[in-house]
Amino acid sequence: MKKIKRIVMKIGSNVLTRADGTLNVERIKNLVEQVSALKKQGIQVIMVSSGAVASGRNLIKPKRKDAVSQRQLWSAIGQVRLMETYAEYFKKHGLLCAQILASKDNFSNRKRYLNMRNCVEVLLESNVVPIVNENDTVAVTELMFTDNDELSGLMVSLVDGDALFILSNIDGIFNGSPDDPSSEVIREVEPSEKGVSRFISANKSSFGRGGMLTKFNIARKVARDGIPVHIINGTRDNILTDLLIEKEPIIHTTFIASSKNSGVKKWLGHSESFAKGQLVINEGAVQVLFSKKANSLLLVGVTGVEGEFEKGDIVRIVSEDGSFLGQGKSEYGSEFVAQNLEAKGKKPVIHYNYLWLNE
Repeated sequence: MKKIKRIVMKIGSNVLTRADGTLNVERIKNLVEQVSALKKQGIQVIMVSSGAVASGRNLIKPKRKDAVSQRQLWSAIGQVRLMETYAEYFKKHGLLCAQILASKDNFSNRKRYLNMRNCVEVLLESNVVPIVNENDTVAVTELMFTDNDELSGLMVSLVDGDALFILSNIDGIFNGSPDDPSSEVIREVEPSEKGVSRFISANKSSFGRGGMLTKFNIARKVARDGIPVHIINGTRDNILTDLLIEKEPIIHTTFIASSKNSGVKKWLGHSESFAKGQLVINEGAVQVLFSKKANSLLLVGVTGVEGEFEKGDIVRIVSEDGSFLGQGKSEYGSEFVAQNLEAKGKKPVIHYNYLWLNE
């Protein structure tokens, strides 16, 4: 915690809304107070805030019944209300906040990705608090993030944050049902640890789209990129300042970080849903890629190609039994790859510097 200078904090819908679905203004007030206190300690904060849909839900009754249209209506109205509330409380601390509405397109292309990073950097340099949310008004089902947990994982990698704090309405990941008095919070999770997922319910939260299983998967991926993740109870007053300033031993779940990946590999690690095609590789290529040496993927190891893609597109990598192995930026288009399967003497189809493996 001592080395933390830049954090991303994700605030879930269940933290920001009351049981009746209305916006919890007192909770926002306390969160803003905490961010202000952190900034006075020299810690930069990027907020990924849910709550727009929940904010608009009780303001208007939609005429259309389909879920996407309702989400667009509520988020368009609710986002205004949410940002007005944040701006009002930040103003009392002499701070400005800025709205960033993100969609998957902002992350699928490396150039747009870097443009977004530059936008966030400009805001931070100007002492403005960036508040990020999904652009629900234009997102359709196939282009939506899983939820803001996924978006927060993308953002902390984008800004090269020192830690990601996921604020939920419980104390962390439990080794049983959180409602069972005998269940305890799992304090630490190693990046390679997969067994913890058996304790986690796949149920979604009351107001958001995600749940604890999504948080677990995102947190493990971010930690493997070299960024620690903390799942904490955001309904507890001053929990962030107690952790980062007062250094109190708050019960929560920490995902221990692995060695840090490069910026490109962090981007690739979160790019599976952006893949345009898929490469099937043989067992020999699998062993080479997952050996201790840094190796690129050669055409000689590729036995199949699926989908249509161009040079520079992101493609998935799978074994011949269909197991997901990773993804990377292809040096060839799909037509060339299909015509040169298992060919020798060609440059790598995916260079190591643009290769992310699901280890």
